[in-house]
Amino acid sequence: MPPDPIAWETRDRQVAYSCPGFDVVNETVQLPDGTETEFDHLSEPASVCVLPFTPDGDVVCIEEWRQAVSRINRGLPVGGTEPDDDDLEAAARRELAEETGHEAERLEPLVTVEPANGIADSVLHFFVARGCRPTAEQRLDHNESIRVIRRPYEALLEAVRDGEIRDGRAVLAVSYYQLFEVVP
Repeated sequence: MPPDPIAWETRDRQVAYSCPGFDVVNETVQLPDGTETEFDHLSEPASVCVLPFTPDGDVVCIEEWRQAVSRINRGLPVGGTEPDDDDLEAAARRELAEETGHEAERLEPLVTVEPANGIADSVLHFFVARGCRPTAEQRLDHNESIRVIRRPYEALLEAVRDGEIRDGRAVLAVSYYQLFEVVP
């Protein structure tokens, strides 16, 4: 199949900056009209976001300090995949346990999105977790400050509607959950 006429051709690719969690990549690209230019983007491993329901229908939420916006973020457990994860469900279970101390009876894939594909190669896999119960203490990374809270699903939905919850991953999880009319 011939390349799409609007596709760009990557001529060179270099990591301009690397840190734990992501790289900033600089690419030399040729545009369809033949112009050669530079394009920078963020590159990171795939991530998982978990919408975790307790047996009584509450959602296990987190409050986490986010330095980039200098405030406490209200949202859901989210984290990057790691090389030792067997699959995406294993990554979702690990993140749920690490950030909240909860385990799920079962996980269901919800949707996969590219949340910022104009500036990043990020891929975010959403899961709905059912039957979540506290089973252990949190196992937070050295740079995480997280408080676990439970909210009725309707209160979480209202917080998204009202703009109280601004974290894009949590907003997408709740929105897709509502869109697909998944019932706890």
